[in-house]
Amino acid sequence: MTSKAIEDVESETDKATLSSYIMKTTKDMEMTILMNAMQLACKLISRAVRKAGVANLYGLAGQANTSGDDVKKLDVLSNDIMINALSNSGMCALLVSEEEEDPIIVPADKRGKYCLAFDPLDGSSNIDCNVSTGTIFSVYERKSASSTEPTVDDILRPGTEMVAAGYCMYGSATDFVVTFGNGHVHRFTLDDSVGEFVHFGEMKFPEKNKTIYSCNEGNFSLWDEPIQKATEMFKSASPKPYSARYVGSMVSDVHRTILYGGVFYYPADKKATKGKLRVLYEGFPMALITEQAGGIANTGLFNGKIGRIMDVIPDNIHDRCPIIMGCKRDVDKVLSFYGTS
Repeated sequence: MTSKAIEDVESETDKATLSSYIMKTTKDMEMTILMNAMQLACKLISRAVRKAGVANLYGLAGQANTSGDDVKKLDVLSNDIMINALSNSGMCALLVSEEEEDPIIVPADKRGKYCLAFDPLDGSSNIDCNVSTGTIFSVYERKSASSTEPTVDDILRPGTEMVAAGYCMYGSATDFVVTFGNGHVHRFTLDDSVGEFVHFGEMKFPEKNKTIYSCNEGNFSLWDEPIQKATEMFKSASPKPYSARYVGSMVSDVHRTILYGGVFYYPADKKATKGKLRVLYEGFPMALITEQAGGIANTGLFNGKIGRIMDVIPDNIHDRCPIIMGCKRDVDKVLSFYGTS
């Protein structure tokens, strides 16, 4: 064997997998087991997404979810995968899913200390046209006694009390991104040849942010005046207007915003006065990731005031809130139209 071949083998065996990296950096066995269950679910969903066409998984399942959205076949399958993997991990007490009206209480003999909220397949409306989708999750430690039945009060808490948050994006590659609120955001990429998520590096906003704004501009006429003015400002910026990029999958739009810079926003409007995106399994986890990567996550004007998404206190497991998140430069520009930054 040549020395070059030996070097190649050493570089392959030295790669940190998601489980080994989390165990090494957190020294937390229970969190490692939980993330191992989460990555298993994401691998299974990734496989289902890639096989959707040949496995007849495109199209509607003939039902609606808690938000009134039509449910795709892959939504149902992804939800079942997540519930099964997390319930059987031995680490979870309570689960909240976008696809379930009520919280799921894990049986006592399988119960652990964590409460999770998740969107099994974010952006699933894009599935049939082969656009990137993802899974989003937030993690809390239950506050009720382990000898008692967990309740929604264990998870209806501000985002500042999360112990972890992450997402998995199913695109040209499958990326697993997670933070434990310690100032770092870790990115892992699925190596299909060995079936493991391999540590890719740390994610953070670039030193020089690109000029990109991302929003569903079809709702422009429904927005309040500050959001309209901010959007017009991005489009007419001098010497070069901002570029518009919008996928319609929150995972994809936030992932790009962190890697390239810019701002992503889905504000409240005249039809959706509290916004469209859900607090527990979209707003909170993406806000924590954005902040830990060096950005800002704000609600804009919400409930009569402007503040951090992380400070919102949900009243219901499917509550919504407006979203403005991205690099400090551009979030501050949006908030300046409310007279603050």
